[in-house]
Amino acid sequence: MHRIARRRLFVGIVSSVPAETANARARTNPRVVVALGGHAFTRPGQTGTHDDHLENAAYICERLMTLVDRGYQLVITHGNGPQVGSLLERDEHRGDELPTFPLDVLVAQTEGSLGYYMQQALLNSLRRRGIRRFVVTVITQVVVDADDPAFDEPSKPVGPFLSEQEAVRRRDEFGWVVGEDSGRGWRRLVPSPTPQKVIQRQMIGEAVAQGHIVVAAGGGGIPVRKTLKGDYEGVEAVIDKDRTSGVLARDIGADLLLILTSVDCAYLGFNSPSPEPLGAVTLAECARYMRDGHFPPGSMGPKVEAIHDFLLAGGARGLITSPERLEDALAGAAGTHFIGRI
Repeated sequence: MHRIARRRLFVGIVSSVPAETANARARTNPRVVVALGGHAFTRPGQTGTHDDHLENAAYICERLMTLVDRGYQLVITHGNGPQVGSLLERDEHRGDELPTFPLDVLVAQTEGSLGYYMQQALLNSLRRRGIRRFVVTVITQVVVDADDPAFDEPSKPVGPFLSEQEAVRRRDEFGWVVGEDSGRGWRRLVPSPTPQKVIQRQMIGEAVAQGHIVVAAGGGGIPVRKTLKGDYEGVEAVIDKDRTSGVLARDIGADLLLILTSVDCAYLGFNSPSPEPLGAVTLAECARYMRDGHFPPGSMGPKVEAIHDFLLAGGARGLITSPERLEDALAGAAGTHFIGRI
């Protein structure tokens, strides 16, 4: 594996040049950012117990070993919608006796807990194969604009799926904003501002270049803003993990942005009587499909937008598929393959 000269890593210091971008063409091993959904840790019919998370993390990490076998430099991001929603609900029921915490701190808690599940599962999968690699979880802060209009229009679904009646009851009791999530049920909605930059991007880029597997930007990263004094402070929101993954992939010079989801590819007219699976998609076609409204917000929309923006910024390839079809997709036999400028 390609190595770079060992340099000291400084947490929180940001380079003005995206890490590794200048060296992307010289790399022997391709670099991939893999984005996992928060539902990867809680499957249908499960309640999100500790054992559920252990089992599902182990399953996902076994699927990811095909990337290790192919020599990829690997950065893994993940969602946290079900988990951060559960923490929010727990806080709602605590009463006045116990302290509650703002949403940015809850995102940090899920970064730690889900990062632990992933880190342990990855190390176990590597050990069983006799592969010695280090795995590190980076608690990641992501800068957003404090004046982002998303703060006035909550749109990010978090927590469990609810019936309309139950969602309305919680709206009235707790003051939630609720909405239907892509025809799958009703959920709580929270603000989801656009990510501008990942503060720890240079550290992540250097760690993966040294051969380490990095788990980062969990739940889209902890949303922070800059104060007038130049300090960082948290804001109450949940950033879409696919959009943050695209920004991170761009800034560390990734060759591939890979988004793993519950379906094996993207579709045109997904909820129509005859959905059309997409195989290879050019940048121009991707833009046209987005304009035509084929990818609903809160579901496939952010995934396709993240890949589109990554390709527009110079990224080479994007891929959407399921964990079960990942090996086939890497061989070109499954998934939706997005092709950048040639």
